[in-house]
Amino acid sequence: MTSTDTTRRHTPITVAPLEEVDLPEADAVFRLAFGTMLGLPDPARFAEGTQMIRSRWLADPSGAFKAVVEGEIVGSAFTTRWGSYAGFGPLTVRPDFWDKGVGSRLWEARLPLLELWGITDASLFTSSESTKHVHLYQKFGFWPRFLTALTDKMLTSSLSLDASDPAETLSSLAAAMQDQALRECGALADAIYPGLDLTREIRAVTDRRIGDVVLLREAGSIAGFAVCHAGTGSETGPGTCYIKFAAARPGAAAHRFGLLLDRCENYARSRDLARLEVGINLACHDAYRLLTARGHRTYRQGVAMHWRNQPGFSRPDSFVLHDGR
Repeated sequence: MTSTDTTRRHTPITVAPLEEVDLPEADAVFRLAFGTMLGLPDPARFAEGTQMIRSRWLADPSGAFKAVVEGEIVGSAFTTRWGSYAGFGPLTVRPDFWDKGVGSRLWEARLPLLELWGITDASLFTSSESTKHVHLYQKFGFWPRFLTALTDKMLTSSLSLDASDPAETLSSLAAAMQDQALRECGALADAIYPGLDLTREIRAVTDRRIGDVVLLREAGSIAGFAVCHAGTGSETGPGTCYIKFAAARPGAAAHRFGLLLDRCENYARSRDLARLEVGINLACHDAYRLLTARGHRTYRQGVAMHWRNQPGFSRPDSFVLHDGR
């Protein structure tokens, strides 16, 4: 899929699939764009130690696009596929090409994926204070709903009282047991939202050894799971465990959710990671209240924008962690 348009200065923009050779240049644009938007003294040092761009591309190259002007990458955009759900982002544009139509061109390249992949739910995370971005995404059928809180918690060195046993992880299982665990995680996700499937994301994390999947069992079967990125080289930074997605099985979910978080904390400690980072859509009200009661504090917040203004799995009855970044 390749298309060409022009900026206000009539400079041709080419939009095409992002290739592996493009990743260093796309990564530099990603850091410069976010660092500039956040007003960092050295914007290029935004999110040092993380590998967001490489991680997203390796998880699913078919959802990644680049915008090129005169042979230089001036923007990129990613779409993540989790079964029936698609996550849009990050989309970044080099600051000297802001407000020149690059973002719209990248959006137009990704929208056909919704039909191609059979998507029924999609969302994204953006700054709640940026009316420019909110207006742009509304043009493509995404509407603001609830705030999304990015939270963290500093961990003590001792194990959680309710989970003194080591956290069970997917990578600790034999191959046959891993396959069974993946099927059970798939069934749990489907119970939360029809067709939701984290298998692609799980494989991307475990195959590259940038984290693991923490498992919670109940009567021998999986009652909760959390996809965790761990430290440098993952989608988070040094000393941090980032829960990219977590869910507890419906029915007595609050209790299971607490136990799952205990195990995530113990997993982080086992990797000598002192900070636990968690994002949550505030539509999941009971889960958010449980997080705050456990000592999580919001360090930044944005707004979740949903395709066709549908809630998907971001509902009051959902004990789900997912920030849409």
